[in-house]
Amino acid sequence: MGIGMRELVVILLVVLVVFGAKKLRTIGSDLGAAVRGFKKSMNEGEDEELNPPRQIPPVAKDAKDAEFAETRKPRDTIPGGDTSQNSDRSV
Repeated sequence: MGIGMRELVVILLVVLVVFGAKKLRTIGSDLGAAVRGFKKSMNEGEDEELNPPRQIPPVAKDAKDAEFAETRKPRDTIPGGDTSQNSDRSV
């Protein structure tokens, strides 16, 4: 039991009638691109197994944090007494 040549031809003809030649060509190219992408991903996974990515060494416990120059704090008020910078209210 299995799919013979006759059954395969009938299935392909039904698919051709249902989808049309142009749509079938598009589906075939999309399916081919998906298979190529899958194979590429599988090869990249195998490469990672053979050559694992470089690990970042842990930081020593006695290491100091980075020091930055002091920055000015933004001013909360604008000269003239108005505390809101973006006022959407119409007067």
